[in-house]
Amino acid sequence: MGFLGLLKTQLICHLVICSVFLLSGLLINLLQLCTLPLWPVNKQLARKVNCRLAYCISSQMVALLEWWSGTECTLYTDPKSFPFYGKENAIVILNHNFEIDFLCGWTFCERFGVLGSSKVLAKKELAYVPIIGWMWYFLEIVFCKRKWEEDRSMVASSLQRLRDYPENFWFLMHCEGTRFTPKKHKISMEVAEKKGLPKLKHHLLPRTKGFCVTVQNLRGKVTAVYDSTLNFRNNQIPTLLGVLNGKKYHADLYVRRIPLDTIPEDESECAAWLHRLYQEKDRFQDEYTQTGHFPGPVVSPPRRPWSLLNWLFWLGLLLAPLCMLLLQLLQSGSALTVATTAVFCLAASAGVRWMIGQTEINRGSSYGNKERNSASPVPLVGWVHSCTLLLKARHWPVGGVGQYSTTYNRLKYD
Repeated sequence: MGFLGLLKTQLICHLVICSVFLLSGLLINLLQLCTLPLWPVNKQLARKVNCRLAYCISSQMVALLEWWSGTECTLYTDPKSFPFYGKENAIVILNHNFEIDFLCGWTFCERFGVLGSSKVLAKKELAYVPIIGWMWYFLEIVFCKRKWEEDRSMVASSLQRLRDYPENFWFLMHCEGTRFTPKKHKISMEVAEKKGLPKLKHHLLPRTKGFCVTVQNLRGKVTAVYDSTLNFRNNQIPTLLGVLNGKKYHADLYVRRIPLDTIPEDESECAAWLHRLYQEKDRFQDEYTQTGHFPGPVVSPPRRPWSLLNWLFWLGLLLAPLCMLLLQLLQSGSALTVATTAVFCLAASAGVRWMIGQTEINRGSSYGNKERNSASPVPLVGWVHSCTLLLKARHWPVGGVGQYSTTYNRLKYD
């Protein structure tokens, strides 16, 4: 490990990254809140502004992957499909095997200029998570409670609101509903056997209802489905903490463009189509395991500089004031001040690590678990969320209530 690699593992670097992300994220959330008066006046302009503000948050995560850890992302796809990427609305189906698969999905979005407007179907609890959750709310992300009887109408209405969205967007979906683990795979394949469905080796049984409703409500607005299959070279098991420590990974992403008009409109036929798609994805993963690469040519777009420039902007804006404040506090000589400063630094690191913890594989949802009603984890968060819902009820078109997740992500229905 060289000096730079060693430096990236140091706590001081992590504190800087975490502090800048938290402060810039909360500042951007505040700016998003300030766009509320614009919604009833010019909804489309408010949407465009929120896309740019959201990019300022999510691109920091992409910069961490692409520029800090140096992770390489290779795209396998048909050269004939390449010109469509970033130029049309699409539903992106991702496999859900790794902690950073959502980050690789964001990187895919960034390479084609749709990161700021990308959508996901997320569990409702994520709307209460500061920075990312609040950003998603103003982006009109579709949130769901994972109770299909209640979710279907809410998901449909939230998707319908996207039909006049002014920016090209990609709707990212993990149809498996939760991350792959051996235990979940065993249970999932027992379900497949009971339903008479072919067993999968590398995926869980896809949940079809959320996908079918998404296709039904976005048909005519979305022109294609991008079937995306992700894996990592040399059997790497990437983690977000590894990325934060500057560890380099090499991701391979195989993308097939499937015109939406080739997908059946009937819900049962659409569900059968999705099951066939996952059987094909399983074969692609088999080929990757055996050969070390996906089928088809490599047509990878280069990294764009904008995520790095945005990250450097926030570092330049916030790092100097933070350092000056820290220096003044330490020079004060007060034991209480020094202790308070140390607590703040540790809290910043713990805060980001807590958000990272929400993505860890062992935190994923489980098959068969009974749903628990979740209250807002922080009273203030719930108060802000309630106020925004009230404004929305008064025809302030903020956010959407009900959708898939990505980070996205776990529908509890088949």
